[in-house]
Amino acid sequence: MTIQIIKTTPFDDQKPGTSGLRKSVKQFKKPDYLQTFVQAIFNTLDNIGGSTLILGGDGRYFNREAIQIILRMAAAAGFGRVILGQGGILSTPAASNLIRKYQAAGGIILSASHNAGGPEGDFGVKFNGPNGGPAPESMTEAIFAASKQIQEYHIAPIQPIPVDKLGSYELAGMKIEVIDSVSDYLALMETIFDFNKIAALLQSGKFKMRFDAMHAVTGPYAHRILEQRLGAPVGTVIHGQPLADFGGGHPDPNQAHAKELMNLLYARNSEIDFGAASDGDGDRNMILGKRFFVTPSDSLAVLAANATLVPGYRNGIAGVARSMPTSQAPDRVAAKLGLACYETPTGWKFFGNLLDAGKITLCGEESFGIGSDHVREKDGLWAVLFWLNLLAEKQDSVENIVRSHWAEYGRNYYSRHDYEEIELQDANVLVDALLGQLPSLAGKQFGALTVDKADSFTYTDPVDGSVSKNQGIRILFADGSRIIFRLSGTGTQGATLRVYLEKYEPDASKHDQDVQEALADLLAIAQQVARIEELTGREAADVIT
Repeated sequence: MTIQIIKTTPFDDQKPGTSGLRKSVKQFKKPDYLQTFVQAIFNTLDNIGGSTLILGGDGRYFNREAIQIILRMAAAAGFGRVILGQGGILSTPAASNLIRKYQAAGGIILSASHNAGGPEGDFGVKFNGPNGGPAPESMTEAIFAASKQIQEYHIAPIQPIPVDKLGSYELAGMKIEVIDSVSDYLALMETIFDFNKIAALLQSGKFKMRFDAMHAVTGPYAHRILEQRLGAPVGTVIHGQPLADFGGGHPDPNQAHAKELMNLLYARNSEIDFGAASDGDGDRNMILGKRFFVTPSDSLAVLAANATLVPGYRNGIAGVARSMPTSQAPDRVAAKLGLACYETPTGWKFFGNLLDAGKITLCGEESFGIGSDHVREKDGLWAVLFWLNLLAEKQDSVENIVRSHWAEYGRNYYSRHDYEEIELQDANVLVDALLGQLPSLAGKQFGALTVDKADSFTYTDPVDGSVSKNQGIRILFADGSRIIFRLSGTGTQGATLRVYLEKYEPDASKHDQDVQEALADLLAIAQQVARIEELTGREAADVIT
């Protein structure tokens, strides 16, 4: 079969962010746009010949068309085998598991994660390396450099593959295996958690839960694992059918976007004991008790404190890591248990070296992502199963478990305020102005709070010595409170300014304050120092979590 060589011109906007390249669907559908980026990925890989590639996505709009294009390009590049999730469906943690299990050269995951989908929505392409984790900065920079020099791409002639039918196929000498998307992931979960105890809890008739798949990728996984394997009643999983536009919703598992689930758990007469949700590609999670929200930071801390109750971590954990903007709640657990603790930049790829080196077992980010060394991605369903295992062991409520944790370790009041789709120029002016203030902030007093340190966070990787600069602006106060400013790299329109607020309260008698009231003084300082309204025109955040 003759491989086609298509002449093209490079695009100047294909720089991957923290989770690959995310653009609007309209941008990805421009002639040669997807092909150019995929060719840039292949051009940076060594030893493609005969190797295995994992391929799948979250089922969003343009997923199926992109898969057929990538299959043809993989054949032209010389891959020996592609393992493809049935229907083009693979959650991000499931893809990571397959890369590791089948010793693949890597994987291409088609997702824009928690961004909206549909013809007017977003699409994304991410490459994960042989360890199963997101490409490190060195590789994403190489991909971007290659994308700017592309003059042609290579592709096999059109030969559509029936992606909905399990089986083996061939394309230009390359083997394609369409596999069940859930089976390998389910088998992995069974090695970590006590499925018998979880099943007894879910089938007891005394415990009710709801899992909101948000019409995204985890629907098939949740139906198979929760309802079929563990025996939860049919209807436990809601919005379980993956849809190309996520049913018109926003697949971001937080209080703002998972409104139906929030209403179920917060109803005055609610009979639901446990609620959870996951996002577009299945790597994020939200945990709810009855009329009780668990922050992702607290969730990571609770799991770390109770890890030995779960079979997969019964012998203890090596350490924990959190992204810099994530609250310091996990640090307090690590200190008390004598565990190593690391603070990294935002982006799951920064945990990869720590996990591969065996320095940590659990890690997480405040953006509703937690994971462990079982894969090299955050994992939404894994977190849900972990909580279910704890609930089965402790025979207690979510709220009581968290409150007991606060009583022992103290409470970190924490919130994130997102100012979305700010004009990029305005966002850059705000950040530059903040950077200019940093030298003069130390020692400055704001009411009862005194600034101890102000800086732009720099991370030196303890494994390979690489340095990552400008990872967020920090204002650290003498009492342990913090204000963090970051521009997000996951949006596709303008810029999102994220403002993180944190205040530590060791006194259990003060653990019932309203979160926003507890943090009101910090928010006022943040608005004053950054001049948010003056420079962006925004009086308040668009999303508060």
